[in-house]
Amino acid sequence: MTLKLSGTAALVTGASSGIGAATARELAALGASVALVARRRDRLEALAAEIENDGGTALVIEADITDRAQAQAAVEGTVERFGQLDILVNNAGLMLLGSVLGADPGDWDRMISVNVQGLLYTTHAALPHLLKAADNSERRVADIVNISSVAGRVAWGGYGVYNLTKFGVNGFTESLRQEVTQRHVRVGVLEPGGVDTELASHNTPEIQSGMTTPFYEQTEVLAPADIADGVAYMVTRPRHASIAELWIMPTDQT
Repeated sequence: MTLKLSGTAALVTGASSGIGAATARELAALGASVALVARRRDRLEALAAEIENDGGTALVIEADITDRAQAQAAVEGTVERFGQLDILVNNAGLMLLGSVLGADPGDWDRMISVNVQGLLYTTHAALPHLLKAADNSERRVADIVNISSVAGRVAWGGYGVYNLTKFGVNGFTESLRQEVTQRHVRVGVLEPGGVDTELASHNTPEIQSGMTTPFYEQTEVLAPADIADGVAYMVTRPRHASIAELWIMPTDQT
């Protein structure tokens, strides 16, 4: 049986945990060769071993995508190893919550660097290869999936700068789609709401107890695999079917 993504190469940022790791597993299970990009090499190597033990192909690339040169090198390393790049999943993200007035501006810089600049650097480096894959491959289509958040559509108190970054991701996605869709690169944004990952663990204990913990206690939260299923759905659609925006929402327990 031919797997849906056989003969393709994918790059997943933030692949060392959570949604990124789950997405890499899912794409590899569908036949894609997957480049795993993140800063934590030990976790990437463990994930690569898991994928390869299951019969898949994985490449470990330790890189900080907030550094433009490292983002470029990650893309070039992927193409050098696999000969092409068909799918880019921009998953790396950081969520540091708090009021604008009381926030640490250093947290703003970190979120903007990861959520916006890193996504931009990786996309810019990948686009020439994705356009080439869309022209040359049997699929004759390439895919970019940007993992955003419902915070990119709905503003909540305490999410100010995180909202800023995710609204930016959504706007960038919509603009890029208009540039490249006619060249057979499909660009979509996937917006999860309430996923159980390490993302919230970077917040202070006060934020955890006052904002994130109550949400998780009242909601049947999503698992990273649920989001990975959404990514797979977006990139395995028929060539002429493009998903511009996909929301994946948890179930309210109240």
